[in-house]
Amino acid sequence: MPHTLTRPALPLAAAAALVGGVLALGAPDRADAAVPDTVPLKITNNSGRSEPVYLYDLGTQLSSGQQGWADANGTFHVWPAGGNPPTPAPDASIPGPAAGQSTTIRIPKFSGRIYFSYGQKLDFRLTTGGLVQPAVQNPSDPNRDILFNWSEYTLNDSGLWLNSTQVDMFSAPYAVGVQRADGSVSTTGHLKSGGYTGVFDALRAQQGGWAGLIQTRSDGTVLRALSPLYGVETGALPANVMDDYVNRVWQKYSSDTLTVTPFADRPDTKYYGRVSGGVMNFTDGSGAVVTSFQKPDADSVFGCHKLLDAPNDQVRGPISRTLCAGFNRSTLLTSSTQPDTTPADFYQDPVTNQYARAVHGQMADGKAYAFAFDDVGNQESLVNDGDPQQAYLTLDPLS
Repeated sequence: MPHTLTRPALPLAAAAALVGGVLALGAPDRADAAVPDTVPLKITNNSGRSEPVYLYDLGTQLSSGQQGWADANGTFHVWPAGGNPPTPAPDASIPGPAAGQSTTIRIPKFSGRIYFSYGQKLDFRLTTGGLVQPAVQNPSDPNRDILFNWSEYTLNDSGLWLNSTQVDMFSAPYAVGVQRADGSVSTTGHLKSGGYTGVFDALRAQQGGWAGLIQTRSDGTVLRALSPLYGVETGALPANVMDDYVNRVWQKYSSDTLTVTPFADRPDTKYYGRVSGGVMNFTDGSGAVVTSFQKPDADSVFGCHKLLDAPNDQVRGPISRTLCAGFNRSTLLTSSTQPDTTPADFYQDPVTNQYARAVHGQMADGKAYAFAFDDVGNQESLVNDGDPQQAYLTLDPLS
């Protein structure tokens, strides 16, 4: 079955803003800025595709904590009760723009996702626990043969965070943007010319099973590349794909010390990691052990969870997210001071997150959310403003 989320995904940098200043985001640009209840989102279809486009604004209303969807006017609707087995959700689709055209909708104060699909509406279901999101790593998911993607956003009293994401999959390309009060526009998420096919070509050329992440429809249409997390979970990618690198890291820090400075705005807060008895223990400046990590497997590395869980606290979570970024980018052997925030250092080891490497390598500005904590070092494809005048979602060519 598809996976059920009791809450939608929060744009990761917005979440990070809540974790003790990991990122100094969230404050309005002007002290007197009042964020309106809804903000216009202009969707432009530059895909060159002739199929109809369907839009969805799904998530959690921040004022009530209720799950639901927003219509084109930004009016929030609560999902009805679901069932077991899951029952069809109400049709929340909004007609999208034709090729070469634009459509403007209003997005409310909300934390959720803007889905878009080509040629066919998405199939959403409701369980007793909430909305069932598409999970195309499952061969029986009803949305598996649909070309679709989504953006994540949070709009609240502090402003707008809007990002493109490849955390779950790389698929139909798009960019996001925001217009500021002074009229300037910030955008991110555009691929280089030829970048869409470039990502798939890079995965096909990579030894070690990475081509197994690519999903193709029976008519030959390349639909997406799954994230390596789902690749490992489904067997499309070998479960031991990161073992060699992880083993070398554990060996290095059995005799060396890994220094982690997790807060960019608090450079004096440091933790020191050493491996002893197969466990990496982190101490603070006084020498007290503050948290420990078992040697992670590829699942934990690619998902930044399980053995690399990152709770919303001031110690383990910030250390874990730093480790996660270092493992995915393969910087832990080249620098014993983390995080390494120099992109030229990333993905240089033969054993690395080749998916993230391919995605970042094809981005026009190098920015992407290719794994959960790709915002470490501000490498994420995010726009943020405390006084947003308008947001943008641009559907780009699949070329």
